[in-house]
Amino acid sequence: MKNTILKTAMIATAFSLTLSAHSYAQSALDTIVQSKKLRCGIMLDSPPAGFRNTNNEPEGFDVVYCKDMAAALGAEPEIVETPSPDRIPALVSNRIDVLIASTTPTPKRALTVAFTQPYMNNTMGVVTRKDTGIKAYADLSSKKLGGVVGSTPEQLLNKELANGWKDKGATYTGYSTDAEAYLALQQGKVDAILVSFGVFNALAQSGQFPEFVIAGEAPLSDMVSIAVRRDDQQMLNWAKMFVWQQGVSGRFAEVYKQYFGNGPVPSLHADGVDF
Repeated sequence: MKNTILKTAMIATAFSLTLSAHSYAQSALDTIVQSKKLRCGIMLDSPPAGFRNTNNEPEGFDVVYCKDMAAALGAEPEIVETPSPDRIPALVSNRIDVLIASTTPTPKRALTVAFTQPYMNNTMGVVTRKDTGIKAYADLSSKKLGGVVGSTPEQLLNKELANGWKDKGATYTGYSTDAEAYLALQQGKVDAILVSFGVFNALAQSGQFPEFVIAGEAPLSDMVSIAVRRDDQQMLNWAKMFVWQQGVSGRFAEVYKQYFGNGPVPSLHADGVDF
C-alpha cells in the first residue's frame, strides 16, 4: 500500500512539474527573448496613438511604446496593424504577442485576455461639426451618433439609447475604424462622435477636419491597458513592470507630450483605486 501511495504521489508530482514546465515554455516572454522579435497589435487609424506618417510608416504613441518594450526585451519590434474589432481576436489567435491599442479593461474582456494597469487615460469629449448646434453632451439625445464597433464609447452611447435617447430620435451607427467614423461625421452621416481630448487636439493640429469642434466633455474617462494572453502570467508580470517603469522614469510624460501636445499630462490613477 505504501509503495502504491508513493508511486501515485511521484506521478502526480511529475505531472505537476511537466505542466509547470510546459506553461513556462509557452510564455510569450520566452518566445520573444529567444526569437528577438516582439509582435505588437496596434490600431493605425487612430492618431496620435497610432497612424501612418508621410512615408507610410507606423507612428504614434502606441508605436513608440511598442518600440520601447522591444528595446527593453532586446528584440526587434514588429507592428501588426490591428483594427478595433480585431484587437482581442488577434491576441487570442496568437497573431500578436501584446496588444497596445487603446483597449479599455473590462470584466467581460478579462474573461478572454489579461490586462496591465492603465498606460493611458483618455478623457472623452463630444466632437461634432460647427453646423450641428450641439453644445454639450446632453444635446446628443436626439441626434445621429457614430463610433467604432466594440469600443467603450459605443457601449456608452448604446446604453443611452436604451435608456431613452432612442425614444427622442437618437440613432447610432458603428464603423470599423476611427477613420471611417471621422469621415461619416465630416460627410454629415452622423452628427457627433466621442473622441478623447488628446486625439481631438491632434486632429485639429493636422488641419484635416477644420469643421470639427469639441462640444463639452462626455461622462467617460477611458483608462486603457496593454493586454496579453489570459493564461500567460509571466508575460503579464513583465508588461505590468514595463508600464510602471515608463511612468516613474518620466518616459510616459515625454511620449505623451510628443504626440498629444504640451497640455496637462493625464493621471494614470483613479481616486480610491490602487493598481
